[in-house]
Amino acid sequence: MSQTEQREGQTGSSEAPVHPRFAKPQRVAFVQSAWHCDVVTECREAFLAEIEERHIARAHIDVFEVPGAFEIPLHVQLLAKTRRYTAIVAAGLVIDDEYIAETVIRSLMEVQLRTEIPVFSAVVTPEQFRQTADAEFLRQHFAAKGVEVAEACANTLLSLERLRGQVAAGIVQTG
Repeated sequence: MSQTEQREGQTGSSEAPVHPRFAKPQRVAFVQSAWHCDVVTECREAFLAEIEERHIARAHIDVFEVPGAFEIPLHVQLLAKTRRYTAIVAAGLVIDDEYIAETVIRSLMEVQLRTEIPVFSAVVTPEQFRQTADAEFLRQHFAAKGVEVAEACANTLLSLERLRGQVAAGIVQTG
C-alpha cells in the first residue's frame, strides 16, 4: 500500500493529498528503453503525471530513450556525471532474462553510490511472459510502477534536501 493510500485510509478522506514543496528546483532525467515501448511508455506517462502532483514541473523532466535495458546504466552514469539532475529514473522491460535485469539493477545502484545522485528503477522482468495474454496486465503494472517510482523519487529528493540542509547547518556531521 502506498503512503498516499495509507494517509487516505487513516483520514477516511479521498481528497487529493497535499504534497510538500521543495525548497530548491528539482530536475529529473527519465531514461527508458525502446524495447517494448508501448508497455514502458505507460510507466513514463504515469510517472510524469504523478511527479507533477508532487511539485516537479514537466518542464524539469528530461526524457531519454535508449535501445534496450542493457544500455540504460551507461546513459544514467553519463547523465549523473553532468550534475544537471537531482535524480534519474530508469524504466525498461526485460523479457525472460533475469541475468540482464539483475545486471542493470546492480549497475544502477553502483552509479547512485558512486555519484551521490539518486537513481530509481522501474526495470521489470516478468517470468514466463506470454506477450499476447499478458500485455494488458503489463501495461497496468507499468502504470502502477510509474506512480510508485514518482512517489519514491519525490520522497527521496525531499529527504535528501532536508538532510543536506541539516549538514550545511552543522546539525548532522558527516565523515
